[in-house]
Amino acid sequence: RVALGERLFFDPLLSRDRSISCGSCHLPEMAFTDGRQFSVGVGGATGLRNAPSLLNVAYRPTLFWDGGALFLESQALVPLEDPHEMDLAIADALDRLREHSEYPALFAEAFDGQEPTIQTLTYALAAFQRTLVSAPVALDRYHAGDDAAFSAAERTGFTLFEQHCQACHEGPQLTSDAFENNGTAVTDEDPGRERITFSAVDRGTFRVPSLRAVARTAPYFHDGRLGTLAEVVDHYDRGGDATPGQSPRVRPLRLSDSDKAALVAFLETLDDRPAPVRRTP
Repeated sequence: RVALGERLFFDPLLSRDRSISCGSCHLPEMAFTDGRQFSVGVGGATGLRNAPSLLNVAYRPTLFWDGGALFLESQALVPLEDPHEMDLAIADALDRLREHSEYPALFAEAFDGQEPTIQTLTYALAAFQRTLVSAPVALDRYHAGDDAAFSAAERTGFTLFEQHCQACHEGPQLTSDAFENNGTAVTDEDPGRERITFSAVDRGTFRVPSLRAVARTAPYFHDGRLGTLAEVVDHYDRGGDATPGQSPRVRPLRLSDSDKAALVAFLETLDDRPAPVRRTP
């Protein structure tokens, strides 16, 4: 099932004009992001949000920036049918798979004789995504007792991280998985989690991302507005942009330039640089 899911993930057959795949917006070498502010879908269409990393996605209790999906299986259907992404009706996707020269046999092998269905398609894609687990980094070695895991600057940055960032970026995955308003401008076009809950208190809130491999996931924030980690640190150092509903945790830090550089140095240590995942033709 994992092998089948990997092949499907990188197969442009599942987009309307056969031009893009899931892997077009989630590149292994970029921690399964794409380096763009907004991903480019079929016909050059773009959406409103930055493509999040899929590393360790198996551990997320909710998916998408607004938590609009609870399971990887249900998540898979959204980009398939989204007109800004792959723009292919699920019925048409299943017809293509059933008429393909190889996929019917691959599905039958993976799912005890079953053909391509909504269930088997989404289960296969989810099975592959659950294998996208990052490797240990210096922080893990430090927690395991290696006091030499960090340089002096990185250790200073880690101390600053514990003081100012860990309330939201906590635990092994460096995220609370909560929804926070981090002080960026909110638009009616994308009000954040309010689109899911229809509650005004959720306006401008987005899921706190994991910081694993964060050095490879630029640009940053839900709308990809910031291009570097230094810009992200500057945003939080000034206390955000005083957005209505901004979390009280986002407040001016008044860090020195050397402290900012140390914090960036620590964040860069969170990059595990795994070997690229094999792309199946």
